[in-house]
Amino acid sequence: MSGLFDDFRSEFSKPNNTLVQLILVNTVVYLAVVILYVASHVLKATAVYNLVIENLAIPASLGAFLHRPWTLMTHIFAHEEIFHILFNMLFLYWFGRLIDEYLGSRRLVGLYIMGGIAGGLFYLAMYNLVPYFQEQIMGSQMLGASAAALSVAVGAATLLPNYTFHLLFFGPVRIKYIVFFFVVLSFAQSVGPNAGGNIAHLGGALMGFFYVKLLQNGTDLGRPIYWLVDGWSNLFRPKPAVKVSYRQRSNASAQGSVYASASGSPSSMSTPDQDEVDTILDKISRSGYESLTREEKQKLFRASQRNS
Repeated sequence: MSGLFDDFRSEFSKPNNTLVQLILVNTVVYLAVVILYVASHVLKATAVYNLVIENLAIPASLGAFLHRPWTLMTHIFAHEEIFHILFNMLFLYWFGRLIDEYLGSRRLVGLYIMGGIAGGLFYLAMYNLVPYFQEQIMGSQMLGASAAALSVAVGAATLLPNYTFHLLFFGPVRIKYIVFFFVVLSFAQSVGPNAGGNIAHLGGALMGFFYVKLLQNGTDLGRPIYWLVDGWSNLFRPKPAVKVSYRQRSNASAQGSVYASASGSPSSMSTPDQDEVDTILDKISRSGYESLTREEKQKLFRASQRNS
């Protein structure tokens, strides 16, 4: 068991490993929920389990939400059913790799969180403003990362609409068609038994589309999220206890600058010149998008921002 915890700790200590970390956070929370579910039923204390879920899931009632506003964030990291989390994490992994490679890890976590928040707010708005849903508001609540995962998927399809996935039984399919299918499916089921979840999907999808479109025009909606995530990370970052000389500080500063260039957001890096862009385009024509390195993909995106 200690080896398992060591593996988890190792994954969280790796730089530029945001996608795996998001999946691990969801997995850990799911396992905790499962353990609590079993224990509460064995000990005949289901009220404890219900209380925990009540404080993780976002309620449809605006009055209940105002008493538990933290659920706008907690609901996007918690699941109760195995197939729910399995599908969401597979979706997040497939499309999150593209966002991570082309836009960087900071923007992946920003889009994930903003998509989940947008889904939650859209869910609240529809259930409190549309008469059809007001009839179902009592006792309704929502849990899961579906809106966040679909936001990442729509963001990837907006950024790279012609990128191809090879699907079993279907062969190569462009991701814009895959994502379009799931958006239409969510809309069709927005008046079904899982209306709340599908409404949230649509909110997340809208966020994914507008996030990438605005980013391509030079506006990054995720800056407040990056600031919050950085502040949270700094709380757990060990501070140096040894005083160093001026020369050592200079070296450390230089190393810090290199690290910031490697792991910061693409907008903070220098824009590639035309020769670099031409070299990347030649590589694409010879070997396709898949042959590009992470750095080349991000350079190509920054060049597209410059030319937009």
